[in-house]
Amino acid sequence: MKIFIIELTYLVSLETIERLLTGHRQFLQAGYDSKRLLLSGPQNPRIGGIIVARGESREEISRYFAADPFFAQQAASYRFVEFSPTKFAPCLADWVV
Repeated sequence: MKIFIIELTYLVSLETIERLLTGHRQFLQAGYDSKRLLLSGPQNPRIGGIIVARGESREEISRYFAADPFFAQQAASYRFVEFSPTKFAPCLADWVV
């Protein structure tokens, strides 16, 4: 599995983001349930969000995030950064390796 940091940048008003937030959080929960996601949350200031995820490839993870309501409604842009963790806390060994 490859590890990714996904940076979301909001393209619409926070009012619109708030209307889509329940669906976005349901999408994220499905990712947590499938052990695809590790962390997620809004940036500070609230101009977007950050997600730590894993997937087989950049293409696969991009396809997965196409189902996110923020993406489907063109409410956010996504930047996928793949990286290779060389050190990590022991509690993450099952997730990273």
